[in-house]
Amino acid sequence: MKIKVTSVYVDDQDKALRFYTEVLGFTKKTDFSQGPYRWLTVASPEEPNGTELQLALNSNPDAKAYQQAIFRQKQPAAMFFTDDVRGDYERIKGRGAEFTMPPKDVTGSTIAMLNDTCGNLIQLTQLARYSR
Repeated sequence: MKIKVTSVYVDDQDKALRFYTEVLGFTKKTDFSQGPYRWLTVASPEEPNGTELQLALNSNPDAKAYQQAIFRQKQPAAMFFTDDVRGDYERIKGRGAEFTMPPKDVTGSTIAMLNDTCGNLIQLTQLARYSR
């Protein structure tokens, strides 16, 4: 088995698409509509055929409540891994992203947290390199 698609709820799909592509640097993978339903995904340019992130509209009241609850609790809706969290922090901040936590060393990794402007916190994670 493989994970091909995972989802994050957003309050506005067009705004989310702009943020995830123009600010974070992902590429649009799939975008089609049927009536009021829109299937929208992005992918990492480093793995264009890898896992896709669905930007799912939070039109379901339970989805919206879940999204708002984890945001209030300061829990990330998604975590993205990087080899250079400090460099990505500077690059993404330069594109206008609002970070709620600058890069911080924690046990086994360095993390940073940002607001995706669509109702979510996103964590950037760089795993520590251990030498043997």
